[in-house]
Amino acid sequence: MMKTIGLIGGLSWESTADYYKYINRGISERAGGLSSAKCLLYSCNFEEVVQLQKAGEWKRAAELLADAAKKLEAGGCDTILICTNTMHVVAGEVQEAVNVPLLHIVETTAAQIKKNGLRRVGLLGTRYTMEQSFYTDRLREHGIEAIVPDEEDRIRVHDVIFGELCKGELNASSKAEYIAIIERLRARGAEGIILGCTEIPLLLKQGDIDMPLFDTTRIHAEAAVEFALASVPSVTV
Repeated sequence: MMKTIGLIGGLSWESTADYYKYINRGISERAGGLSSAKCLLYSCNFEEVVQLQKAGEWKRAAELLADAAKKLEAGGCDTILICTNTMHVVAGEVQEAVNVPLLHIVETTAAQIKKNGLRRVGLLGTRYTMEQSFYTDRLREHGIEAIVPDEEDRIRVHDVIFGELCKGELNASSKAEYIAIIERLRARGAEGIILGCTEIPLLLKQGDIDMPLFDTTRIHAEAAVEFALASVPSVTV
C-alpha cells in the first residue's frame, strides 16, 4: 500500500508548489497509470515564521512546526517533510513531537553528494542556513565539507531569497550575481554546489553552470517518493 506523505509547507509556498509537483510526478512515473501521491499539506503563514526567524525566536518556531507535524500525523501521514532548508534548524524538536519519521533534507542531500563522489561543496541558502552550524555540522557527519560565501555574498544571497524568490520574482541580474558567487566558491575548492534554500532552484538550473548543482527541493521530494512507494509494485495501463 502506498504510504501517505505529510508536508509542512508554505515556507514559502512558491517552493512548496514544486514539492507537490515533483512528488506527484515521481509517483506517477514509478507507480504508473493515473497514480498520484497520497499526501497532506499543512501550509504555514510564512510571514509568522519569518518574524520569528528575525527575532531569533527559534523555540517558538519549533513549537509552531511541531504543532503542524502533530496535525499531519493525526491526519494519517506515515512520514513528514519540512519543505524548507532553514527550518531544519528545529528538525529535532519536530521529530520529537511525532512518532512517524521525519525525512531530513540534509540527510537526503548528503546521500546524493556522496553518490556523486564529492567531498567538498559550496553551500548557498539563507544566512541562517549558511551561518548557523546545524547544516554544515550534519554534512560533516557524512564526511562532507561545506564552503560558505564570504559575508558580503551571504548577505546578497539571503536578500535575493527573501526579497525576490519568495515573492516569485526571478531576475536575470540576480541569477548572474549567484553564478558569480558560485564561481568564487569554485575558486576556493568547491566541487559542487548545494542549492540549500528551496527557492534557489526557481532561479538556478543545472544548465546554468558547468558544475554539479544539488537541488534540495527535488532531492527531498524524490526521497519522499521512495518512502511512499517502498512496498508498492509498478503498474501500467
